[in-house]
Amino acid sequence: MKKPDVYLYGVIVATTSFMLKEFLVPDEYSELEGRFRLPGGETGTCASVLSSLGVSSAIDGNHIGYETAPLIRKYYADKSVSLDCLYFDDSYEGLEDYVIISGSDRTPMGTFGHFYAEGRRWNKPDEEMIKCCAAAAIDPFFPEDSRLAAEYCVKHGKPYVTIDCRHDSYIHRHAAVSVISGECFANSYTGQSRENIIPLFMENGGLTIITNGSRPLLYGRNGVVKQFEPYKVKVASTLGAGDSFKAGAVYGLLKGMSDEQLVSFASACAAAAISEFPLPLNLPTLEKIEKIRGGAER
Repeated sequence: MKKPDVYLYGVIVATTSFMLKEFLVPDEYSELEGRFRLPGGETGTCASVLSSLGVSSAIDGNHIGYETAPLIRKYYADKSVSLDCLYFDDSYEGLEDYVIISGSDRTPMGTFGHFYAEGRRWNKPDEEMIKCCAAAAIDPFFPEDSRLAAEYCVKHGKPYVTIDCRHDSYIHRHAAVSVISGECFANSYTGQSRENIIPLFMENGGLTIITNGSRPLLYGRNGVVKQFEPYKVKVASTLGAGDSFKAGAVYGLLKGMSDEQLVSFASACAAAAISEFPLPLNLPTLEKIEKIRGGAER
């Protein structure tokens, strides 16, 4: 593959998803309508969506173990996603998660606590790859190394998208686009409103977007806050919605979209993602996204 358009640094996992007719009720039987084991994670899903949109990427982050390597290699074999930065560890099982899904409800499970507790199993960011790409996306899950990726972007003048960073972090301050999910907001800014928090983000950094599920999101920069009503679609599963929104933001950044255009495109990308299941086998396309932007009920 030629030099990638985007360098993606973060989490790549194998995700087993269980689609249920109705969500779990203690001590009651639940009918399983589908089970899939496919690549996932914030960076893994972002790369998949970008490939579907015609954007090439190099993915980097956590080590890939022997249980997950065959799946990762096979899935990305026909996509514009380079695995050259990844470290494949034959002595390590690999990082997986499991998600129970029923429509808009989902519960993820995994061993991420154990992953971080057992020692370093991720790469340092690849400066040379950052140097040759047009843009990057950085997940903040590998503390000092995620910051180092941001420092490399700053050093080489590469704009980047990030997610779920605090307003006072280095990664947010230097990001071209910073997306804050509802989960991050609830965990880091308990008891505060989005309206009161977004000015803190806009004091530093570029475009800040605070999502809110199917409810209106806030976005802005330079002290000007705007609101956007997400596109309405029939929800098959919300798994990967945030990762697809991030991918849409990366695409918008690469294409030089205005803030309004980028938010609209990213929102439609997420809407396309949640309208079908499983996401890795039904990726958003430019045609689907433009159809949603042009005709979906708002």
